[in-house]
Amino acid sequence: MGLIEHRQLIILGAGPAGLSAAIYAARAELKPLVITGMVLYGQASLTYAIENYPGFPNGIGGMQLGQLFEEQAKAFGAEFLFDEVQAVDLSKHPYTVSVSGGDYTTDALIIAMGANNKRLNVPGEEEFIGRGVSYCGTCDCRFYRDKDIHVVGGGDSALEEAIFLTRFAHSVTIIHRRDTFRAGPILENRARTNPKISFLLDSVVKEIRGHEGVDELLVENVKTGEKNIIPTDGIFIFIGHSPNTKFFEGQLEMEPGGTLKINELMETNKKGVFAAGEIADPHFRQVVTSAGMGAAAAISATRCLETMSCGF
Repeated sequence: MGLIEHRQLIILGAGPAGLSAAIYAARAELKPLVITGMVLYGQASLTYAIENYPGFPNGIGGMQLGQLFEEQAKAFGAEFLFDEVQAVDLSKHPYTVSVSGGDYTTDALIIAMGANNKRLNVPGEEEFIGRGVSYCGTCDCRFYRDKDIHVVGGGDSALEEAIFLTRFAHSVTIIHRRDTFRAGPILENRARTNPKISFLLDSVVKEIRGHEGVDELLVENVKTGEKNIIPTDGIFIFIGHSPNTKFFEGQLEMEPGGTLKINELMETNKKGVFAAGEIADPHFRQVVTSAGMGAAAAISATRCLETMSCGF
């Protein structure tokens, strides 16, 4: 594959962070190229209704919000390439991004490739995403008001989300494959003393079943092998996130949890390389925070290009 062309700025990813970066960079007349990847609009596209994004008091579908972001970015001059990144070379400047059709070089790079929720990989999980299977309590909590739901996981995120979901649900049952938790003791105590929370320990979900939505779970006890069918109105899965950082291993500094290490200006340890959204956010993982990080990354990239300090 040969060189396709050189760009001032390339943005990797078309979720809220990448699209927000595209809007800001395009308004700065950088004519950014957004390489979308194979999943448009990131994890937000899996959310049936986003009710906590400012400006949409009645909520908005994740896919619809992504389309509006894209439309706005294109109106300012951003260009979109529906392709998947094959490799990224940050060893020399200008940097090189390889896609299936060839190579692009770029003066500055914004990495907004997001993170994937770790899956249970059981029958019914993919089928019922958005119809009873969720990976975001903050996003989908209001759909489960006065419902009986289950949370899978044993770390801080699982217990934090379970406690949060008790504000809405009638009951929350935490399913965990062990009889001890990875979560901190204070958080565990809060969960154990919450009257709405119960526990199903030493257990794993083997199948998610339903019709129009999730109706029941097939659960197996890992010690006895006994299987039971448990009715439920929904299942929230919090077993971790996998930042999409494989192209940057050995090239960029990372945090212990695997996210890219950035400073307050969204800068990585490479000049002219910025990161935004869930690939660099181990804490919040919200559409609004990802969008804000994308805007900040684009502003930093613009200043970097204006001052000719992007690795030149």
